[in-house]
Amino acid sequence: MLSIRKEQSNDYQIIDELIKEAFATAEYIDGNEQNLVAALRKGSSFIPELSLVAEIDGTIAGHILFTKAKVGVNEVLALAPLSVKPDYQNQGVGTALVNKGHEIARKLGYSYVIVLGHETYYSRFGYQPAEQMGVLVPDGIPSKNFMAIKLQRNAESLHGTMLYAEEFGM
Repeated sequence: MLSIRKEQSNDYQIIDELIKEAFATAEYIDGNEQNLVAALRKGSSFIPELSLVAEIDGTIAGHILFTKAKVGVNEVLALAPLSVKPDYQNQGVGTALVNKGHEIARKLGYSYVIVLGHETYYSRFGYQPAEQMGVLVPDGIPSKNFMAIKLQRNAESLHGTMLYAEEFGM
C-alpha cells in the first residue's frame, strides 16, 4: 500500500541513499543531488511540509522536494529533486508524490511550480514550457525542459527570470 507523508529527520539517511540510487543511471546528473537536498533543508527556502516521502509497506520508495524560489516579485516553488528507488519506478510512486506535492502547495497558497525536467514526464501533470508563462529560460537550458505549472487559477502572471535558492548554485 502506497502512502505519502512529510519526511522526518530520522528519514534523512534513507533518503540520501535513495537519491543516490535513483540518480545513479540518470542522463543529466552531477552526483550531488543528495548534497543539494541536505543543503536545502538548512536554507531559508526550505518548506518542511513540501519535503515528502512515499512509503510502500513501510519502505521509503520515493522522495520529492519543493523549495521557495522567485520569478520577478512573485514567490514560486522549485520542484527538485524527485527521486524514486529503481525497484519502484514506473509504478506510480513519482506521480503520487508530484500530485500530493501540488495539493499541499495549493493549500499553502503557492501559485506556480517550476521544474527542470523531462518534458514528456512532467507534461502529464500539466507542466508546459515556462517561457509560455512569462519565465525567462536560463542560458544553456533547453526551453522544452524548463517547465512550469499554474496551481491557482487566479494567480498573477509571471514576468522575469527564475531565481533559485542559493543552494542550487544557479
